[in-house]
Amino acid sequence: MFNSIKQIIEEQLGITDSERITLDTNLEEDLGADSLDAVEIIMAIEDEFDVEIPEHIAEELKTVSEIIAYLESAK
Repeated sequence: MFNSIKQIIEEQLGITDSERITLDTNLEEDLGADSLDAVEIIMAIEDEFDVEIPEHIAEELKTVSEIIAYLESAK
């Protein structure tokens, strides 16, 4: 799951240094993602994992580990 999310983030943000993305990576603080980037990342994750993430929850998902934890709990 981590590798799929990592790949989505890399594609959405145009990141070429995959070492920058870890479980503790904060999308906004560490990668400079703005709110539009975050929405696009969440939409891509929803498509990839066939899940719908409510907007109020999506706004709270800041780190890669938080995204994974949510996806695991939504199964």
